[in-house]
Amino acid sequence: MSVFEYQVTGMTCGHCELSVREEVSGLPGVKTVDVSAVTGRLAISSDAELDDRAVLAAVEEAGYVAQRR
Repeated sequence: MSVFEYQVTGMTCGHCELSVREEVSGLPGVKTVDVSAVTGRLAISSDAELDDRAVLAAVEEAGYVAQRR
C-alpha cells in the first residue's frame, strides 16, 4: 500500500476535514484518508497509483486547494 501526501489550504475546522474526506474517499483505489485542518496535511492510502488530477479536483469540489507534497 502506498501513501500519497498533499497540502490543502483554506481548511479551518472539523467540518472542512469532513468535506475533503468525503470527496476524496469516493475516488477509485482509495483505502484510507487522513486529513488535518491544523496542518493542512492530506494523506491518502491506496493499493494503486492515484490520479493527481482526480485528487486535486475532489479537493476543489470540497471547496479547497491542494498541492502534491
